[in-house]
Parts: sequence; structure tokens; C-alpha cells
Amino acid sequence: MKTTKSPEPVARLLGVSKVFGQGPNKTQVLKNISFEAYPGELLLLLGPSGSGKSTFLTLLAGLQAPSEGEVWLFGRKVQDFSTSDLQSLRARHLGFIFQTFHLIDSLTALENILLVMKFTNTPKRQAKAQALELLDRFAISHLTHIRPPTMSQGEKQRVAIARALANHAELIIADEPTGNLDSNQGMEIAGLLRQIAEHENRCVVLTSHDPRIIGYANRVFYLQDGKIRTKA
Repeated sequence: MKTTKSPEPVARLLGVSKVFGQGPNKTQVLKNISFEAYPGELLLLLGPSGSGKSTFLTLLAGLQAPSEGEVWLFGRKVQDFSTSDLQSLRARHLGFIFQTFHLIDSLTALENILLVMKFTNTPKRQAKAQALELLDRFAISHLTHIRPPTMSQGEKQRVAIARALANHAELIIADEPTGNLDSNQGMEIAGLLRQIAEHENRCVVLTSHDPRIIGYANRVFYLQDGKIRTKA
């Protein structure tokens, strides 16, 4: 499906490399990568475990600095942000979804979602209304007052997706979001993320080692030996 691109990408990597360690322990994880992500599309980054997919995402989110090259978010170079401004940007404009969900077990589904909105100073009444609307939208209203330990894996991931959308994030970063789900649940989650990208004009960048997700992506990239390419 053709995607209408905005004049400015949501996120960009320009000639980015990432090196860990020094001397004989030096490892170059990413090598001269360039990448652009636009609103309204789901981008899939495929690669085997240990290929650098998670490092790619942490750079894209400004969670760590590249060894070489530039990272841009919403038209501005990440290195130009102060630490507090970058934290505020992530809190207000980025949503995160993880393989292991990262829900807080002592909080209910509703409270897990509300926690995100505390960082954006959303008024309590408005925050609760938004959270309840998200729970209803993803057919998990029955989990409103339930804590994660008693949820299924698929239910946990739906709560995590609702949480990622709670701040109206323009960029959703999903690290192996189907990795702990069975096949049916995994494809269901991939379909939900594609709908979010298309219908709400958000950008979803998703990593996986599962080629079955290819059918849900607008564009597919492959990461191997530190390099990114568009063909397997």
C-alpha cells in the first residue's frame, strides 16, 4: 500500500555506527547505517538474535549516542537536545513496546497506563478517561482492575500497546513485540500495530526475527553483520 510521506521524517539515522569496548574487546555492532521513518507506516527490521536490532532502536530513540553519524528526531538532531529536553521528548512523543512487556506487576492494567500519563502532566480525570478508552479499544476492559501476573501473554501485550499510545506518541518503537506470544497472538499484535500506523498516521518501527510479519509492514529492512539493507 502506498504511504503518503510528510516533508519531514519522524526519525532519521545518517551514517550511524556504534562501537562497544576498546582495543581487543572492541566490537562494531552497527556500520554506517542510514534510515528514515515517516508517519503512517510500519517499518519492520528483521535480523537474527545478536544482530544489533535492540542497539538500533536505542539509538533511534536517543537512549544512547552513536559512535559516528547523526540521529534526528522530529527534525532536530538528538545531540542538540539537553538531557532534560530529550527525556521530555520521549515522554511526550515516543511510545515503547517490549518483548517482555515491562508492565509493573503491583499495578493494575489501568494504573500501568496512567503511570505513563503522569510524565506528561495530563490532568487526572482526563488521563483516566483516555486510559479507559484505550482499554475498551483493545478489547481488554475486563482487565481494568487486574494485575499482570494473572493475565495471559497476549493480554499483557495489549495492555503494553495501550500504554504506548497513552501519550499520543507519534513514534512507536517495538522491540520484538511478538517474541513471547504464540503464532496467532503474534500475528494479531502485528495487525494491531499496522492499523495504528495507518489509521492514526503514527510511525511504528518494529524489530523481529519472524519473517511472517513481513506481510504487515510497509517497508522491510534486514540487519546483518552490522549493516542494513532492503533485500534479504
